[in-house]
Amino acid sequence: MADRLTLVMIAELDAAAMHPFDLYERRVLPLLARHGGRLERRLRTADGRTEVHVLSFASRAGFDAYRADPHRAALQPLLHGLPLRQRVLEMSDVDEQCDETQNSS
Repeated sequence: MADRLTLVMIAELDAAAMHPFDLYERRVLPLLARHGGRLERRLRTADGRTEVHVLSFASRAGFDAYRADPHRAALQPLLHGLPLRQRVLEMSDVDEQCDETQNSS
């Protein structure tokens, strides 16, 4: 999995956004596979107000294609106007970073 692009999406939701966000996610997550992506983990806090997805893609091009997917774009109106904050972070394994640092010393 080292060659895969790994991302973490963090969504912080107001109570009013919880149901529409869940509906959006149930429709959009199946699109990942079309672009070499997969949902590694989907986590939610006990109150349902924060959700974290660990995603991976075979390549950055696959992630870019997922972001540009017209079916995904057609679902975006489900999120418009919702009290929702999302962040997507590109991640790498800490062990790999440590190995690279040690090898360059």
